[in-house]
Amino acid sequence: CPFVCGLRTRWAHPLQHAPLAVSLRYANGASGRYIGSLGVPIRLAKTGVKFVHHEAVKFDVSVYFEANGHGTLLFSDAAVDAIVEAQKAASTSGDSAKEMAAARLLAARQLINQAIGDALSDMLLVEAILSMKGWSFAQWDALYEDLPSRQTKLAVADRTVITTTADETQATAPADLQPQLNGLAAQFESGRCFVRPSGTEDVVRVYAEASTEAKANELALIVAQTTWKLAGGVGDMPTSIA
Repeated sequence: CPFVCGLRTRWAHPLQHAPLAVSLRYANGASGRYIGSLGVPIRLAKTGVKFVHHEAVKFDVSVYFEANGHGTLLFSDAAVDAIVEAQKAASTSGDSAKEMAAARLLAARQLINQAIGDALSDMLLVEAILSMKGWSFAQWDALYEDLPSRQTKLAVADRTVITTTADETQATAPADLQPQLNGLAAQFESGRCFVRPSGTEDVVRVYAEASTEAKANELALIVAQTTWKLAGGVGDMPTSIA
């Protein structure tokens, strides 16, 4: 995101949409705050790369990565045309900084795999960006620090009892579940939590994060217990996070 936004600022050509990041609820909250600090809008999508990609292609320039690492950088045809036009105009006017910025964006488009976002092309692009910025991997890693988080799953009799919004940011049923989750998260510093039904088995997946590992575990347990009560948990109510 800093790479794309920085270059776009230099070539200063209007696009229909500003560069945008597409993320998931599973992305660490610290990453969202960092991206937001860059002035980059974030769209949340349903879990699964096909859903994230579908959202990303709606925009001129977009970046997406799943929490498991899969992702890529996308350029629309309109964006490519605009960048090429900006490069030509900068060359004609003798503005070498704008010409270089446009050239680097076009080079990034050629290097990155927009179809499947394979790890090798992602890695090579990162290496190129770090080299241009003169950064080490340690400096890159220090841009922000992930919040401690915990994931677990809870067996239920019928996972369809729980429904969520399309981007899985809010539980829509049972009716009392989301208000309780909101209240629980508010009790913890940097608290965030959500639940969603599994797509393959009768379990509910629980995610929680907080300012410390102990608090993240505590929040995950309380969320699991609350969900067990409201969504028909199977077996004994959880008393610890395995």
